[in-house]
Amino acid sequence: MIGVGKIKQYGNVLDKPLAKGKQEVSLSAFAFLFSELVQYNQTQVDNIGELERRLEDAGYAVGARVLELLCHRDKGNRRETRLLGILSFVHSTVWKVLFGKVADSLEKGTEHEDEYMISEKELLVNKFISIPKDMGTFNCGAFVAGIVRGVLDGAGFPAVVTAHFVPMEGQQRPRTTILIKFAEEVLRREARLG
Repeated sequence: MIGVGKIKQYGNVLDKPLAKGKQEVSLSAFAFLFSELVQYNQTQVDNIGELERRLEDAGYAVGARVLELLCHRDKGNRRETRLLGILSFVHSTVWKVLFGKVADSLEKGTEHEDEYMISEKELLVNKFISIPKDMGTFNCGAFVAGIVRGVLDGAGFPAVVTAHFVPMEGQQRPRTTILIKFAEEVLRREARLG
């Protein structure tokens, strides 16, 4: 029996309850694990497009789980039902949980009504990556695009999500833009909800 003011002793580390609060992962551990993920998938494919697709698929699984976790933990199992609500959720809540900060920007596309962009000046998965010249336009941001797609699909907002480098004037490295193109059904549903 535990008395007031006494500390409960645990015989085994596995008996301890999980700590509550902010959980962080070592940046070096993440960089190593992500590097291994990229290298493994690189040996399994023939071209850059396939490599990006495999990274996106890996990210999709992460995104689906992140949505479940955040809806259960923070929202009492409620999910966003509006387009701008889910975009704001991804831009702020999801990004903060994954990267420790809100994304740099969320913008609506000017050419198409169904396109939105989340931009990040220095996306974590591209931060420590140097791309060999023979890999040209390879973008590790495909992993993050997969995460975003997993969150959106899980929330009932199917979309095609891709990662692109966008050159910035006066900067050596380009920023990464996650382009979200929603399915027609999402726009029709949003129009009905008014």
